[in-house]
Amino acid sequence: MSPGGPPSRGGTLLLAPLDLRDYLLALMEPLLPGQLLAPWLRFSGASTELGLRLTFLAHERHEVHVEVSPREQGQKYAAQSPRLAFAYRHGGAERVDQQLGRLVCLAVAAHVAPREQLVLDRLAASASETLEGSTRIRKIHTTRLLEPAGTPDQRFYTLSPYLGCLIGCRFCYAQSRLDPQRALLRLPVVPWGSYVDARVNAPEVLAEELRTLPPRPIKFCPIVSDPYQAVERTMLLTRRCLEVIARAPAPPPTLIMTRATLMLRDLDLLRSIPEAWVGASIPTLDDDVRAHFEPRAASIPERLEMLRAFRDAGVKRVVVVQPMLPGDPEALADALAQVTSSVSLGVLRGELGAQDDFADPRYAFAREEPWQTRTALALRDALLRRGVSVWLGELPPELLPHGAS
Repeated sequence: MSPGGPPSRGGTLLLAPLDLRDYLLALMEPLLPGQLLAPWLRFSGASTELGLRLTFLAHERHEVHVEVSPREQGQKYAAQSPRLAFAYRHGGAERVDQQLGRLVCLAVAAHVAPREQLVLDRLAASASETLEGSTRIRKIHTTRLLEPAGTPDQRFYTLSPYLGCLIGCRFCYAQSRLDPQRALLRLPVVPWGSYVDARVNAPEVLAEELRTLPPRPIKFCPIVSDPYQAVERTMLLTRRCLEVIARAPAPPPTLIMTRATLMLRDLDLLRSIPEAWVGASIPTLDDDVRAHFEPRAASIPERLEMLRAFRDAGVKRVVVVQPMLPGDPEALADALAQVTSSVSLGVLRGELGAQDDFADPRYAFAREEPWQTRTALALRDALLRRGVSVWLGELPPELLPHGAS
């Protein structure tokens, strides 16, 4: 039985507070993180932060993430068990060799197959008995909050008090990461942007993890949610987690990203964290374009005003531009240079639920990969001419740990 996983007695799983990570670990039993699945393959751990993911170290040097989904979802896969499909994703700058990725997935599928029926049946039973609230806004308990992320030599933690997002930008690739989880829980299929899971014990779990886990930078809600979506006004989970960080004996560097302006509520609290960074997603300067693609997010003028307020308060700021949306790159660079010196650029990662948005004749050109790339390069050059640093990845270079493991 793995630490933190669903309790077992005599080989029978008992119901526990719902945390899908526990059930991923149960699929790998009796193997524990750090142990060998094969002479060349070490099991590193499990995570639900970026989808249902098992992580392995192949030949002690190649980090491989194995993504798990129900077979009925029809996701691409490298191997299958009777009820699950397994695909691989690289864990760092080095891409996984296709043959190696397939071998890892085959090994995992073979290991999981004898136990999956028991684990998945217990998961379904636990979901029906331990969840509170509706299927759209649910209160759940978690046993793990800080999830290791980054490359093996530059680790940081991700933190998501919520899963799912009521802002619901239709191009957001988070939906593809959460769909397998909802399928395993046998929840109804509903549109992205219409559901959220609130990890109601997140502050308590975070306080314990800050005491016991190695110190690393923290990034709030990297993909699967917005920490300042509407439910935060009443649930206060993001604020309470920030309060836990601020009270820590040595508060870790913290970055928090949003498309909402509720973050202004926590300005004084963020200012009290010695190494706090705030960020906003600003994919265009044209608010009509924003309203078409992000109708429930804050307006572009509101986001820029929010960043100016943090600038005046002395809080470090970043902006993420992803995907590229129609607008003048030079004008956007001018606006961003006034509120930040650090910008991350990224292109469209699939249209997902935004196919109709991009099919609009006014914006159809923006769905094309060459346009996305040209616009990103033009914006990069415009920002560099204005003295703004440009970076790729999850954290600004100033926050990246060096030599961490």
